[in-house]
Amino acid sequence: MTNFLVSPIEALNAAIQSHNPFTNTGIVKEQDVWGKKFPDIPTLNAHASDAVFQAIDLVRTSQSSQDKVTSIAITAQQGVGKTHLLSRIRHRLEREGGALFIYAGVNNYTDLNLVKYQFQQTLADSLSKTGSQQAMQWQEVATVMANEAGSGNPQTPTELVKKFDQAYAKSLAQNKNLMNALQKQVLKKKQNADPYIVRAILWTLSETQAPFAIKWLSGEELAQSNADALGLPNLSKTSQDREAEALKNIQQILNLVSSSNPVVICFDEIDVKNNANDDGLPTELVIADLVKRLHDTLEYSELSRGVVIITVMLPVTWTLKVNEMPGGTRDRVSKYTHRKPIDLNYIDSDSLIELVTLWLREFYEVRNLVPPHPLYPFEESQLREYGKVRPTVREALKWCAENFKVYEELLPSDPLERFELALKKERESDIGDYMEDNSLIADTLRFGFETLKGEILEGETSTGEKLNGVTIEDVTEVEPKSTNQGWINFKVIGKEQGKVFKIGVAVLQNAHGKAVGAGMWRLIEYDKFDITRGCLVRSKEKKIRKQWDSYQFLNKLVNQLGGEWVDLKVEEIRPIIDLYSVYRKRDSYQLTEEQILELLKQLTIKNNLLLEILSNPSGEINEDSIEDDSQLVEDFLKSSNLNDTDDTDDLDDLFN
Repeated sequence: MTNFLVSPIEALNAAIQSHNPFTNTGIVKEQDVWGKKFPDIPTLNAHASDAVFQAIDLVRTSQSSQDKVTSIAITAQQGVGKTHLLSRIRHRLEREGGALFIYAGVNNYTDLNLVKYQFQQTLADSLSKTGSQQAMQWQEVATVMANEAGSGNPQTPTELVKKFDQAYAKSLAQNKNLMNALQKQVLKKKQNADPYIVRAILWTLSETQAPFAIKWLSGEELAQSNADALGLPNLSKTSQDREAEALKNIQQILNLVSSSNPVVICFDEIDVKNNANDDGLPTELVIADLVKRLHDTLEYSELSRGVVIITVMLPVTWTLKVNEMPGGTRDRVSKYTHRKPIDLNYIDSDSLIELVTLWLREFYEVRNLVPPHPLYPFEESQLREYGKVRPTVREALKWCAENFKVYEELLPSDPLERFELALKKERESDIGDYMEDNSLIADTLRFGFETLKGEILEGETSTGEKLNGVTIEDVTEVEPKSTNQGWINFKVIGKEQGKVFKIGVAVLQNAHGKAVGAGMWRLIEYDKFDITRGCLVRSKEKKIRKQWDSYQFLNKLVNQLGGEWVDLKVEEIRPIIDLYSVYRKRDSYQLTEEQILELLKQLTIKNNLLLEILSNPSGEINEDSIEDDSQLVEDFLKSSNLNDTDDTDDLDDLFN
């Protein structure tokens, strides 16, 4: 790096003061596994990820049915980087292909008596995530089936999805049925496959029907009209019935999805303290038993490309729990490494420097800045000294967050001027694509309501909704956490004209209907989550489709339960984000908590977004924010020039 390319020190320091890239990065969550690539040091614990990819190669190429299923146990203390490692595996597979990826976060398994049914749901949900071909993993599997059945040129998942709905509609207009023909051709090659599971997987190629097909594949019941449209059975079953059938369904699904690529299944956080099952077994033993059952069920089944099962746990869990289980469980949990778990390493000085360099490279590149050296504002000697203590990754990132600073400029003596200076810097800073960050928006809103506790709010919002003596008494977590799973972000408790309200707030900027539905169904469960009003916070430009489950939930929320959909606007949320950032950096600007809260309150009390959430709902759904595909199909049917074809041409519109 030559000196004439170095950015002005003022610009570098301003960027450092405006954003700390190491803040809140110590804990890798499920969304980091699936979301934007988490910064990774490929050399750290490369022995573990290398072993996983070698296992993938083994099951892919082996001709022995006993080698088609293998397993690896990974052990490490908290914070060493277990989930970080799974994130690396997932993102490499997404980038390079070579296997399908299933992530089972065991903290979501809230009823250990239904663990197989819950894993079937995990399977369906993970395969709905994007794979290496820029389509859902379900769609990649369905495309392989369709290409094997078709007689035309092989298509990509994107190509088939783009044309499927129109081709299906055209076939119906010709008194044919594309799905029936496609299913029939696939079953000629997969004679032992469950015809309904084959049909449901093929339906994931349909943009309109995929959410319902995935819901059915997860074991859930559909509305009868949706089941009829898909041609799938829809028997009403108890949870126990679904648990009894789940293992067979899992086997069928894995047999089909492994036909072209190996499947990597990752059980993470098996040490979580969920309630024991009816037999008194804790989570780690229940999951280890599930891995054993999966291994034994799949070992002699029709796995074309194989399955690799990874189970992540604390060393003590392996030593005192899994290793002591009878019936050969430990052999099934760590088959690839012959009953020896792979232990992850702590970070050292070299790895720490590599980690900080990687983190800061992205930090400076997105801001078009060039530092005087890659570690600025750290010094290499400083990092090497800290690396000698061999911290966990989580500890190292926390230390970096605390030490990521530059010498402050001289600040004004007046607290108000210091506050205005801080706010000006935040307004000028680039904080990325924050409108897609549910967590940031939720944390920001919660902070905004915290600043208003004890204030009496009166008046009218910009949309004409009223506030009549509204007082916020508390902002709390939503219980039970195991059922909510963070979808309702928080609860605002207060009074309006002496009447208590409890508003559950859910920020749902998700594009996928399944994710929106997961949040929306919780938002209408007033009794279960002890709320009196549900509030969806979502940009109105992010339309909800009438075909989604969330549309039905929204109708119930607004028209029956007195809840509302509050429009999330850039001009209303960004000011609170800036205030929240100033609050977190108050020490840097020599502002006490009392000083800054008093200054912040003068601005949050006028924020229209906060007031809209608190005000009486309008009781109406803005139909401009609802999208209906039915008219598109009608127009297509009316305008298409459809000619009769014989049965052998039923698939032509997909492949030619």
